[in-house]
Amino acid sequence: MARRTLGSVFLAAALCHPFAAYALPDGEGRETVEAVCAACHGVNLIERSSGYTHEEWDFLISTMIDLSDAPERQDEILGYLAEHFPPSDNRAATPADGPLSVQFEEWKVPTLGQRSRDPVEAPDGGIWWVGQWLDILGRLDPETGEMEEFALPSGARPHSVNIGPDGAAWYTGNRNATMGRFDPQTGEITEYPMPDEAARDPHTAEFAENGILWFTLQQSNMIGRLDPETGEVQLATSPREGSRPYGLKIAADGTVWASCNGANCLLRVEPESMEVSEIALPEAGTTVRRLDIDEDGIIWWVNSGLGRLGRYDPDSGDIQEWDSPSGPDSHPYAIAVFDGAVWYNESGVRPDMLVRFDPESESFQSWPIPSGPVHAGILRHMRTTLDGEALLIHQSGTNHIGRVSVENSGSTPSRPSIRNQRD
Repeated sequence: MARRTLGSVFLAAALCHPFAAYALPDGEGRETVEAVCAACHGVNLIERSSGYTHEEWDFLISTMIDLSDAPERQDEILGYLAEHFPPSDNRAATPADGPLSVQFEEWKVPTLGQRSRDPVEAPDGGIWWVGQWLDILGRLDPETGEMEEFALPSGARPHSVNIGPDGAAWYTGNRNATMGRFDPQTGEITEYPMPDEAARDPHTAEFAENGILWFTLQQSNMIGRLDPETGEVQLATSPREGSRPYGLKIAADGTVWASCNGANCLLRVEPESMEVSEIALPEAGTTVRRLDIDEDGIIWWVNSGLGRLGRYDPDSGDIQEWDSPSGPDSHPYAIAVFDGAVWYNESGVRPDMLVRFDPESESFQSWPIPSGPVHAGILRHMRTTLDGEALLIHQSGTNHIGRVSVENSGSTPSRPSIRNQRD
């Protein structure tokens, strides 16, 4: 697949309305920045960044678009950004020191501008991801760094990917109302359309032990299940209007749990009847991007709306919350139970922070998530490797896939080490 070049971006800008609505400061190069950057994302993201040096902007742009065929425009863009958006403490994170050391490994995917996301490990050790904006399914061999990319049906806009019991890569067609199956052996793609026109946007999926694929439909306010044996898709609507089911996990007893990104609730789905019930969370303003379940059946969730980490015990009904280190505007997003703790990220601050919460001591530690030599991008979903030894992450804004491992537990605060596997 071709890299995203300046020519392709200008074509995209001519065909679609640019992302809008933040007025960049006056200055030489502003119009060029608006034309090039707004073809792919809102220019408000520039203002909401922490700012960078000329060299850092140069690297950051290289993760999004190839400007090598237009050096004068590249210099114009870099000069404008470095002058008007230098390093700052805008939206600064509040790091939490602690005793652990972590290692970040990262790979930049081949096709720029795809917004790579949601890496998941297959039994053979390969790591699969989806490029949501450019209809891409990718596979990484972490041992060699080699990557392959496969074209999905145009307009699918895949949101997530899972490896099924059959070894196939199953993706959610977030914009064409399908679930998709990609056969790694043959390259064949099978689409499973939604049986209801109101079901528009398959979002996040997980396989149950019995092989059934469960998924959320955020804007459609539904939960779905797909039987890979028959191809049958069934849907159930959330009892809370506008709850916007987002993240989804399956408990050991088969119960399906989903988070509400539009309301202060969690959703519980009976796997046989598909009956959906609501667990109301206590405070208005609470919204939940994602959740995970620990070995004791406890539901851990991120309170994205109020900047907190939450815990729900289904047996007792007990609910607890802790303030995230960077405060109420930190917007926790992805979450995973890993290494005997709860890990999540703070996406509303810069840099995007990876946070570890120790339930036993109720203490936090955090690290900035790298994108090469800068800290940018955003983490939207995280999962563990199959052996439970590492955490798979991404930075979608900079087209990076990552893997995090805990190195040791020393007695002094630590700094992260970084390995750039491909850049």
